Amino acid sequence: MTLRVVVADDQALVRTGFRLIIDAREDLEVVGEAADGREAVRLTRELAPDVVLMDVRMPVLDGIQATRQIAASGSRARVLVLTTWDVDAHVVAALRAGASGFLLKDIRPGELVDALRVTARGDALLAPSVLSRVLDRFLATTPDPAPPPSLKDLSVREREVLTLIGQALSNAEIAERLGLSEATVKNHVTGVLRKLNLRDRVQAVVAAYDHGLVRPRHP
Repeated sequence: MTLRVVVADDQALVRTGFRLIIDAREDLEVVGEAADGREAVRLTRELAPDVVLMDVRMPVLDGIQATRQIAASGSRARVLVLTTWDVDAHVVAALRAGASGFLLKDIRPGELVDALRVTARGDALLAPSVLSRVLDRFLATTPDPAPPPSLKDLSVREREVLTLIGQALSNAEIAERLGLSEATVKNHVTGVLRKLNLRDRVQAVVAAYDHGLVRPRHP
């Protein structure tokens, strides 16, 4: 199965560079290029890619707003945000908007390819511990104007699982903590994502923070 990718960046040379890297792999294909956020939203709607590489700073519509529109549209495309800093406050805004992770623009070709594959599978691009450090640093200073999804439909066990996801625990660690099998934990994670209408585990971590199930360690 070939993974379909849309590259959104206002610099033509950057888009060309990513295309050369991606199209060189048999299982990856760039199906569209966007020079601004609005075009990225349109191409995502028309081409139904698996992953969108999204620059933050673009004209007409920035990458965060474009990510929010893509997520709100119900698209199954996962968004990887491109940034020039590894601890950029925009990262948290992008994650809350619906991004599945972020990449540095100086990423190595092999790392880019791996990131696309990991994200398309629905796994967390960032190690949970790295994600939690980013959230710890910026969450208090980047409030989300939109209310988080309600937890009322979650069972007690699912709420426990969500809390532990927010603490950067893997499925194996959650299983050990709760005395469950990994398969059972995986089912609970799937239930959490479905009931809260979350795209992936990254979004579950953000939701756990937004609901106060996990508190920043360094406000």
